[in-house]
Amino acid sequence: MRKGKELILATKAFAVEDRKKSWWHLLSTLFLFLALIAVALLSPWFPVKIIAGVLQALVIVRLFVIYHDYQHHTILQKSKLANAIMTAFGIYILAPQSIWKRSHDYHHSHNSKLFSASIGSYPIATRSKFNSMSAGERREYLAIRHPLTILLGYFSMFMIGMCVSSLRSSPRRHLDSLLALVLHAVQITLAFIFLGWQNTVAIVFIPFFISTAIGAYLFYAQHNFPGVIFKSNADWAYETAALQSSSYMKMNPFWQWVTANIGYHHIHHLNSRIPFYRLPEVMAHFPELQQPKVTSLSPKDIRDCLRLKIWDPELGQMTGTR
Repeated sequence: MRKGKELILATKAFAVEDRKKSWWHLLSTLFLFLALIAVALLSPWFPVKIIAGVLQALVIVRLFVIYHDYQHHTILQKSKLANAIMTAFGIYILAPQSIWKRSHDYHHSHNSKLFSASIGSYPIATRSKFNSMSAGERREYLAIRHPLTILLGYFSMFMIGMCVSSLRSSPRRHLDSLLALVLHAVQITLAFIFLGWQNTVAIVFIPFFISTAIGAYLFYAQHNFPGVIFKSNADWAYETAALQSSSYMKMNPFWQWVTANIGYHHIHHLNSRIPFYRLPEVMAHFPELQQPKVTSLSPKDIRDCLRLKIWDPELGQMTGTR
């Protein structure tokens, strides 16, 4: 059984895109997204608009994972058209390239380290660290990890976490964050004035609220699940963090399509250059990757993930605060 760097090197044979397949996935998903916007705008029935809005949200999740792959330099590199589409999508979804790539690259390089900045991830405190916090610090820490914060990912993770925070920290480096916020406000204003409140709900608020909530939860549960392992910086290893601290989220074919296979997260963290459409192939090929730490989108597994608050080194597991 291969492990460590040997296993990573073995997966490199799969870190090759099929250019036609990459374009098909991007353009077909984009077409479906635009078609659903058209349905929402053209339908005279508000319930149909609502349904179209929900479906837009699911397609946005898929588009985001494709965008995420592009930012990893996994697909469609050296294409001006792809770059234009991805740049526009990043601004549209309030995760512009400058902050998304910087924070996400940091996340991949520091996933599951106990004592690193919580850039691009949810903060983790040990039990002793949590007990030493002031009451205000505890409230802030728990608020960031609260289910309501995840549900409101539209504001907490994307609008504030991505755009506002990056602007405050380094305005010149993140002018695209300002552009994203301005254009989003313009989009809402123009939609309300020219298309009415029903269409604004159907093509802005429902798609953004649902897609960002799903995205925020997926990002949380990929590294906050029963059985996850956290290490001190000295004991941390990249390949161990990928396989012990990144989940395999078991999904049915529908959700695999919606999430563009991001549930194979242990493989993605092992080698982020593997295109999303090849991740199932990699898992089937390598016995070493077929015994991952599993979670799912079942109500029980969601509840179990959301209950986790702090890392207890003595127990070697995430627990609640008590």
